[in-house]
Amino acid sequence: MKMNWKEDGKRLIGVLAGGFLMALNLKTFVSAGGLLPGGANGLTILLQRIALNYFNIAIPFSFLNITINLIPIYIGFRFIGKKFTFLSLVMILVTGFFTDMLHIQAITSDMLLIAIFGGIMNAIAITLCLRVDATSGGTDFIAIFLSEKKGVDTWFLIFYFNAAILLIDGYLFGWDKALYSIIFQYVSTQTLSFVYKYYQKMTFFIITDYPHEISSGIHDVCHHGATILKAEGAYGHEEKYLVYSVVSSVDAKKVKMKIKDIDPKAFINTVHSKDIMGRFYMKPKD
Repeated sequence: MKMNWKEDGKRLIGVLAGGFLMALNLKTFVSAGGLLPGGANGLTILLQRIALNYFNIAIPFSFLNITINLIPIYIGFRFIGKKFTFLSLVMILVTGFFTDMLHIQAITSDMLLIAIFGGIMNAIAITLCLRVDATSGGTDFIAIFLSEKKGVDTWFLIFYFNAAILLIDGYLFGWDKALYSIIFQYVSTQTLSFVYKYYQKMTFFIITDYPHEISSGIHDVCHHGATILKAEGAYGHEEKYLVYSVVSSVDAKKVKMKIKDIDPKAFINTVHSKDIMGRFYMKPKD
């Protein structure tokens, strides 16, 4: 595991900030509303509530959360990336530490405000980690392993996992909080998709006279290939080329700049790609 102190220092700061913000959210909005976030944090809180209400046992969040994350952490170290997993482990530890240590009064008792702003804060905390190539742990490790290493669509697996947690919580502790938790998770998911573009795809349709140069330029920027097709202008019947390529949304701006550097007269059309099948290059986790 090679260290780049400047770059890894920035990543560590991002993880520390994300972990603190996650804990702050758990101790304010989530705790005040009796909500359940998704993933391992949600499972941890559910087990805490069951232990306290049914067995009168208070289990620290950090202990339970780390225990739940042991197998996902092993999967991360073994199959995904050591530095990625180490930073994610720091996120888990920081979240657990501050969740147990912070004692903060709720800023509102309005359940709708709690669900909405708690969901936004949850998404921001997760985004801080994702932007420095880490994760908040738990189901994220499993989702990355299955999707990137095994080619399995994990969206439904995560959905069913979170749904099961909410159903158990609703049955044991009342449906009102479980329904507000759905709003919380929906807001979090929508905010995350808006602010974090890594897993979103953009399709480029480029009309140009320099197809091979542009194809090479796209590969230089983001390691993605392209398909070159002969085309004809409908009005002037001039011979052109169509370059077709799919890239990650985070690379879209750099790809556009590269295309314009090669061919300032190129006509570029971009569309959001909802779903793709086949091999798509993803930068490996370190």
